[in-house]
Amino acid sequence: MRLRALLDTPTLGLRLLGGEDELDRTVRGVMTTDLRDPSRYLSGGELVLTGLAWRRAPEDSERFVRILAAAGVAGLAAGEAELGQVPDDLVTACARHRLPLFSVVEDVSFASITEHVVRQVSGERAGDLAAVVDRHRRLMTSGPTGGGPEVVLDLLGSDLDLRAWVLSPTGRQIAGSTLAGAGPELSAELAARLAGEHLAAARSGRRGPQRVTPEGGATFSLFPIRHEGRDLRQTLLSDWLLAVEADAGDWPAERLDLLHGVTQLIAVERDRRDAARTVRRRLAQEVLELVQTGAPPAEIAARLRVAAPVLLPGLGTAPQWQIVVARVEWEDGDVPGGPVAQSLLEEVLVDPGTFGPEPSDRIAVAHTGDEAVALVPLPVPDEPGDSSTAGLHADQLLAVVREPLGRGLADDGRLTVGVSASVHSAEGLRGALEEARHARRVAAARPGRVCAAGHEELASHVLLLPFVPDDVRRAFTARLLDPLRDYDRRHRAELIPTLEAFLDCDGSWTRCAGRLHLHVNTLRYRVGRIEQLTGRDLSRLEDKLDFFLALRMS
Repeated sequence: MRLRALLDTPTLGLRLLGGEDELDRTVRGVMTTDLRDPSRYLSGGELVLTGLAWRRAPEDSERFVRILAAAGVAGLAAGEAELGQVPDDLVTACARHRLPLFSVVEDVSFASITEHVVRQVSGERAGDLAAVVDRHRRLMTSGPTGGGPEVVLDLLGSDLDLRAWVLSPTGRQIAGSTLAGAGPELSAELAARLAGEHLAAARSGRRGPQRVTPEGGATFSLFPIRHEGRDLRQTLLSDWLLAVEADAGDWPAERLDLLHGVTQLIAVERDRRDAARTVRRRLAQEVLELVQTGAPPAEIAARLRVAAPVLLPGLGTAPQWQIVVARVEWEDGDVPGGPVAQSLLEEVLVDPGTFGPEPSDRIAVAHTGDEAVALVPLPVPDEPGDSSTAGLHADQLLAVVREPLGRGLADDGRLTVGVSASVHSAEGLRGALEEARHARRVAAARPGRVCAAGHEELASHVLLLPFVPDDVRRAFTARLLDPLRDYDRRHRAELIPTLEAFLDCDGSWTRCAGRLHLHVNTLRYRVGRIEQLTGRDLSRLEDKLDFFLALRMS
């Protein structure tokens, strides 16, 4: 706003005492002070309100006005309550430094002037920001992005003093203000809490923005970033949200409309980045179809060689792979859960501590019906077949996201996840897929809206149960014997024959060494390698029994 506009509002009780030629100055804020030197609190463009308590002698006026002029303030308004009238020495000092001077009548409070100025300045800022947002929207819908969500969040911070974050449905931070001094970032716990509150409110049908005030903390307003015109359940668990550290309850309609425009702008970026995953999703779909149709391992391996550079750019060696299966089911069955499960897997398979959307770009996920299947690349361990610590673990996978997702699924949805062991060859993918699917069925047998199970929970005793499918038996056999077969093939070793002989000899080192015509130390080396590759212990009865069953079923 301009200084001149203050004189157009009679209720403010302002009278111009000097500086008529400077009334086109822009007012960017307001400050009330009676400090002798307020320079440390001035940034330029303020209307300074003072009760003149700093003035003890006429010469004090020159010093005070010189400080204000050097700081670049827009104007000075002095109250008449302290001295009855504005002293002439202050009028003279302001004229010398070309600083516009107003007097404030006694019955008008500084609070009334401050409220009027802040309202006018905020409205103008919102209008300016709306124009910027509209320009960015046109740029992003007609060509390359203009810098991503961070640009818009920085505008909210610089022009409206609003701290804001873009969060995933699990609470992971997608974007935040990059301005220096913007304050601390959201903690993972608070972000998950906000995401859960947003999902719960959306499922209950409450209109946004939602206002949340964590215990002892600031108030946040939550704005959905979603696809319009579709069943809420199709997008709820994949859409982002905008969390603003402010109470939007008393905002004017203009500012709410502006924030709605911001969410639409970020939604364009969300769709753009989602479309960029098309190649990875197609690669995953092709690999999944080859695995399910029983294609030759060589053909699957060739497809993996194509996928590896896309998923792991710059990686010189072929990775190991792990398969994760997820299923989202709604009680009425009207909404397909596959696309939702696909988006969820692309999110939950990322470390919750990572920032931005890019980490999920290395996860290839396909979907069919209500099921989504993720092909997850893993670092190559130091020892071939040593997967005891590498990869994803079902008990940790959903730990951070279980609460917000459970609130989004509400009373009519369910998410179940199964995780396979890692495999390092195309031959193992079929068994890994079957293993992950059965692990998901184990999770589905448990109570709760969000459940997961891993390959380690497929204990050997389930193989004796008549209702267990044949594919589970094959998965169990592949998990135990595939590492040994692969090692034998690559090193021309004889671990499988050694294992069979060792079990036939009831674990007797001497008898087994004699049957194989080996030195006992050589036999111990081979058995040690078997244990290392499989993570089992052949001195334990349970592990011996598992190997016995696997060999008999292979």
